[in-house]
Amino acid sequence: MSSQKSSPNPAYPNGMAGILDQMNDRRAPLGFAEGESLPSLDCDLAALAKTRVTVTEDDTGPLSDHARKSREIARELDGQNALLHLNGLLIAHLRKRSQPPHTAALFLRLWTEHSELLLAEMDLRWKVSSLTTFGDHGTSSAQRSTGLALSTLFGAMKLYESERLYSGREADRPFRLDSRAAGPLPLEMNAFSLQDGGLDANLIGRLWDEAETDPVIKPLAQDLLQRLIDDPRTVFHRLHRLRARKLRRPDETNGDTEPDHGITLPVGPVPAKTPTWGVVCTTNAPLAEVARFVAHHLEIGARHVYLYLDAPDPDVSALLKDYPKVTLTLCDTAYWKRMGKNRPEAHQLRQTFNATQALKRAHEHVHWLGHIDVDEFILSARKLSTVLKTVPDDMAGARLYPAEALAAPKAGDMPRHFKLRTTADGVPTSAVTDIYPTFGSYVRGGFLSHLAGKVFARTGLGNVRLAIHRLRLKGEDVLNTATLEDAYVGHLHAPDWDSFIEKLDFRQTQGSYRVKSDDALKNIGHLLRYLRDEEGEEGLRLFFSEVCEDSPDLRARLKKHGLLLSPKFDPDAAVAKVFGLYMSE
Repeated sequence: MSSQKSSPNPAYPNGMAGILDQMNDRRAPLGFAEGESLPSLDCDLAALAKTRVTVTEDDTGPLSDHARKSREIARELDGQNALLHLNGLLIAHLRKRSQPPHTAALFLRLWTEHSELLLAEMDLRWKVSSLTTFGDHGTSSAQRSTGLALSTLFGAMKLYESERLYSGREADRPFRLDSRAAGPLPLEMNAFSLQDGGLDANLIGRLWDEAETDPVIKPLAQDLLQRLIDDPRTVFHRLHRLRARKLRRPDETNGDTEPDHGITLPVGPVPAKTPTWGVVCTTNAPLAEVARFVAHHLEIGARHVYLYLDAPDPDVSALLKDYPKVTLTLCDTAYWKRMGKNRPEAHQLRQTFNATQALKRAHEHVHWLGHIDVDEFILSARKLSTVLKTVPDDMAGARLYPAEALAAPKAGDMPRHFKLRTTADGVPTSAVTDIYPTFGSYVRGGFLSHLAGKVFARTGLGNVRLAIHRLRLKGEDVLNTATLEDAYVGHLHAPDWDSFIEKLDFRQTQGSYRVKSDDALKNIGHLLRYLRDEEGEEGLRLFFSEVCEDSPDLRARLKKHGLLLSPKFDPDAAVAKVFGLYMSE
């Protein structure tokens, strides 16, 4: 008697004995009527391959088990090659406890002589059934091990993919990184590591190599393995996409790990002189915000600014249309017609398209082009051109991580201090709740907005896509992207209370606070919706005061963890110097 203890609530009440009984209940041999038999071992398979499956009229008399199964398979395969019917019928017999003595040999002969035809015309379900039959009746160790392993793999996939349907997510949609449960895996297994795990490649690779050793099962097994890695709906593809997300996210990688899947973009000769740089922005902001954006960057050394107006603004056009260091593009109906495409509905797609168009011609003016928003400002203790000169020559891009502005007490005043993300390298995980004791666990990295930062791209690299947070080529991330030290993208995401409230509706429906169906419960979208619905302005003000508002206490907590940035930042003074305008007037 086994000493193994039973589970208190077993999925199978009768234990392993019950499982075996259930499995064997349907293994009674298929009986033949008088005069019935399987084709002989030396039957003419080539002649049979030239015929198609037909369904005969139902007999009025009773059918043998063999005849009933033959007709059932014929109905399923009506009109297909007759070899597929024979394969199915042999499998049906081989699943039983006994069968005619030559059944397995005929099955193996069929796959030895006609695998090419079978693979070309057979559907996936019958291919998996054929593999299972190799596992039970193969004549070589490779046939049996490969057949059994792949049969087990596909059976397990069918179980977990069927259960996954109840998650409400389509098979090609991976789960979110933030929705990972904390509970242990069954049987005390360690979880698969998205960043370093090789279980997926080892599993597939070993099966491929095992099949390679047997010429009979090889075509079938490798056909299915290729299908497995090509189908975007499998767990292997979903894990690949999760891995790419994880390695791309600064909060998951301490800010210094780039994705290991993508493209390394060749970089041509790099000028020996100090590089020039510019920025590109798509905006519908009012004149004051646009003027600050342009003036700040020209004042700190930008050689050129590419500005795309998402909607007509006569005041902005009047200020900038003849300014030599600004290329102004009005994105009206005529513009999109010239571009040969309909105006994208999502503003993110319009931003990426325009930035990419600017990058294609920016080599006329600058060596580097950065894609940032109108509420973002480059902050650097040294000249940015000097910082860019330190980028290795084989790097196609350079990332600046964000610094989020602390909100000024009075609407319209410019922020004086910025905070850095708590997910930066060397910052303890406890910092976020130390700095933001009430709401820190809801605010990833301590930021209301993005943690990924923005990217500068070398110009003249060809058909490269300058997306919102990364550089891409042929749908893949460009891997050779450096990180700039001591330079940040200062983000005026919520520069004061009035601005925060004014943009709240848009951000909750289309922007960074929108709640997706698969978001973790502890996230900023859920939090702000709850505070707004349940506690109104009072709850929102409490949140804003702790997380956003410039105060001596918040600055002290940030400084304690080395996360306070107090740069020289006065865009209104830059506007006065560059354009002769005074924003207070």
